[in-house]
Amino acid sequence: AGYQITQQRVPIAVNGSLSYSLCIDNKMSQMVTKTVRIKQIQLEQDSGKSLHDDTRSQTLVDLNRAGVGLMEVVMEPDLCCGEEAAAAVRELQLILQTLGSSQAVMAEGQLRVDANVSVHHPGEPYGVRTEVKNINSIRFLAKAVDYEIQRQIEELENGGTILNETRAFDSKLGCTVPMRDKEGKLDYRFMPEPNLPPLILYDAKSLPANMNYQQVINIDWIHERLPDLPSVKREKLVEQYGILPEHSFTLLNEDGLVEFFESVVKQTQMKPKKVIGWILNDLLSYLKQRSLTVKESPVSSFLLADLLNLLEKKEISSTAAKQVLAELWKGEGKTPLEIVKEQKLELLQDQKQLEQICQAVIDGQENE
Repeated sequence: AGYQITQQRVPIAVNGSLSYSLCIDNKMSQMVTKTVRIKQIQLEQDSGKSLHDDTRSQTLVDLNRAGVGLMEVVMEPDLCCGEEAAAAVRELQLILQTLGSSQAVMAEGQLRVDANVSVHHPGEPYGVRTEVKNINSIRFLAKAVDYEIQRQIEELENGGTILNETRAFDSKLGCTVPMRDKEGKLDYRFMPEPNLPPLILYDAKSLPANMNYQQVINIDWIHERLPDLPSVKREKLVEQYGILPEHSFTLLNEDGLVEFFESVVKQTQMKPKKVIGWILNDLLSYLKQRSLTVKESPVSSFLLADLLNLLEKKEISSTAAKQVLAELWKGEGKTPLEIVKEQKLELLQDQKQLEQICQAVIDGQENE
């Protein structure tokens, strides 16, 4: 078409809300639930994207996605720091992935965030805002928002003024930089699109009679077929397995970890509360050290379940289990039992053999 189409006058949804949770003082055991209001959701077309090549000092324009359907979620100014913004966007990302609306992989351009930031004294009107465009990771979002808040505070305290401008976040420098000045300029000009009929949504009560059902979108029909949203999944995990609420957040936040956990639980005799400890404290630490996802782990759910069964049957100690886990990470194709036998990590169960070892130690001390 040569221009972007958007729902400028009649968005598909208005006056919504999104609940999200975050830790207090970085303690997973202390979590609070907050809500951000959603002003509207509008459907648009993607207009393509710019690719900045710092090495060659050039910018390339990628129009492969131009015209592809795009959904923009506009939130109200209810978020007060980078951590809250990151938590809200992460929850939105999980919802989109659960519904199948999008894979929402930020690094691949499937989800982008524009953060509008302004500062003001309590009780006073909002200050002039700046927009940080095209943030492509949740971690960068938190950093960009916090940096911009601090920058604006320092600017005002030094007697300066805040410009209504568009900025970008430089991840290497950890700061925002100006892109273009918005003040006094109309960024967009709108005109009705004559080739698109109105999109009208109904619920079961308001559905008109004698309608062509192929042309009607019944939101109740859709709602009945939706999968469990992340908040419901977390509640079910806590109820079904007796794990802590904060552990349910970690399971959902890591791609593929819920499926991995449930697979291990099915294959082991160990209680879910203990299983979650091994997965979160040991398996995840290995994955993060190597920047891997659970789907890329050389330790499958089958191997971890085998290892935990040896531990639960008291055939090995907890210390030995950690040694076996370290060996499994080498990906040499050995089973936990094979590693235990090779390295002689079994717990001794024979009382006579234990007595002989103890006596040998005592005799050795007497000779000294």
